[in-house]
Amino acid sequence: MELRLDGKVALVTGASRGIGLAIAKTYADAGARVMLSSRKQDALEEAASQIDGETAIFAANAGEPDQAAACVAATLDQLGGLDILVNNAATNPYMGPAVDIDLPRYDKTFQVNLRGPFVWIQKAWEASMKERGGNIVNIASIGGMSYGGGIGVYDNTKAALIHLTGHFAVELSPQVRVNAIAPGLVKTDFARALWERSEDAVAKRLPLRRLGEPQDIANTALFLASDASSWMTGQTIVVDGGSTIGRSGG
Repeated sequence: MELRLDGKVALVTGASRGIGLAIAKTYADAGARVMLSSRKQDALEEAASQIDGETAIFAANAGEPDQAAACVAATLDQLGGLDILVNNAATNPYMGPAVDIDLPRYDKTFQVNLRGPFVWIQKAWEASMKERGGNIVNIASIGGMSYGGGIGVYDNTKAALIHLTGHFAVELSPQVRVNAIAPGLVKTDFARALWERSEDAVAKRLPLRRLGEPQDIANTALFLASDASSWMTGQTIVVDGGSTIGRSGG
């Protein structure tokens, strides 16, 4: 089955690189008109130059409500609608024991990773989806389903995002479907500190024996945005090479 998004308009946050850029490219290839958003104008321009299809760009800090509202309005104005929202933007300004984090970095993590998606959903709902319906894809993490490790506060936000996904799936139905993806360790600049020095060793512990690529997540995001998943809402799909089930085979 070929998954298509012809006639749809998508807005992707954190779209200048990594998973966000892969999703934007994949949506455009599937026929969608795509608004790319992230903090830096020059990075957005570079990202848009890599995409075939109709795109627009809008620089916005995902954690700032006024900027989120402006980006949603620009999407409607420049691309003629808003059918798909992908909450991909995230931050992780701290690594180490959660108990030692300072409150400014704690607050920043929650501002971008949890309050951010809440606000973007709210603005998309108010501006368009309440009347014309829509589809929301939240990028969570398998860290939101486990405990321990050096990015506990980040993982807290992703656990809350998974819960938020289910809540809005109920509250915004039937007009809007809301689902999430929980990636495992994906080879992005954002996650570089987690994989760069030990990629082969980490990959050997996974049943599929490799780390994820941004395209792996983009493929799932396309499925969730398409009519192929039309009877799905409130779900979190794990895409992790099998890491949450442990190593299999010899």
